[in-house]
Amino acid sequence: MGIAHWDDVEKIRRERGQMAGTWSALGAAAGSSRAGASRIELAPGEQPTPPHVHGEAEEIFYVLAGSGLTLLDDAAYEIRAGDCIVYKNTHEAHTVRAGDDGLDVIAFGAREYLQTAELPRGGTAWSITGFFEVQAGHPWDREPELVWPEPKAERPSTIVNTEDVEPDVRGGRRRRGLGEAAGSRWTGLRHIELDAGALSGPPHVHSAEEEILVVLGGDGTLELTPSMPPSAEPEVHAVRKGSVVARPAGTGVAHAFRAGDSGMTLIAWGTRDPNDICWYPRSQKIFWRGVGVVGRIEQLDYWEGEELE
Repeated sequence: MGIAHWDDVEKIRRERGQMAGTWSALGAAAGSSRAGASRIELAPGEQPTPPHVHGEAEEIFYVLAGSGLTLLDDAAYEIRAGDCIVYKNTHEAHTVRAGDDGLDVIAFGAREYLQTAELPRGGTAWSITGFFEVQAGHPWDREPELVWPEPKAERPSTIVNTEDVEPDVRGGRRRRGLGEAAGSRWTGLRHIELDAGALSGPPHVHSAEEEILVVLGGDGTLELTPSMPPSAEPEVHAVRKGSVVARPAGTGVAHAFRAGDSGMTLIAWGTRDPNDICWYPRSQKIFWRGVGVVGRIEQLDYWEGEELE
């Protein structure tokens, strides 16, 4: 169905050397395909991973609660509830650490699939640049102890707080482009506040973009509507704080959220695939992301005008 709730997702406790944290695979539980969203809950002083750099995947963290530090190479910066942190691929080595009140974050990112092949009998593997030996154990066991520096006073542009980003206000919606404001390049994160009864946006379906959405407050419904025929009635599912919705690419089913009587707040993460085509079945509009063009098309039967003889 593509819906889960973070209270129902298994919490996995991971402890290894200096690293510790409690992880919940929210994206996988909701049925995501090539993207992931993990909730990481940290007790005071805990650090979930060593400083690391991704070759392909851009990561975006959203701080749900608590406070702490993030490391970017050799510099540390304070983070707090409502912060969006963009970790660009091939840039600074990064990780986080919880402060005295703990830290609760959601980490969004596309899954990486390295072009490697393993030869298990010989204990080797190769990639496009050569081969290497496969070693037993865990790579974190080789990590030296990390000494955290004192945090710098001025935060970099890749960290923004929700309240500091100007919203786009229309139709009972307040949408903030947090990822864009923090310099994301390959993915995006939006913070959306809805008045009672308001839609998150027009029902739409993507051909190449994958989205993961998390309800942060309030309640309402998720409306799933087949993109054909345009007059199809939506399938309605109740959502509330903690609901996680995955919308893989190419489902042929349009989605939108509608806020309940108390309104709704959610965050929406998605890939920025330049090959994506977005279809809006109610208005019969189509958006070609790579060229920034929006048009309206005439619906025809798939076989109309085709010569079959």
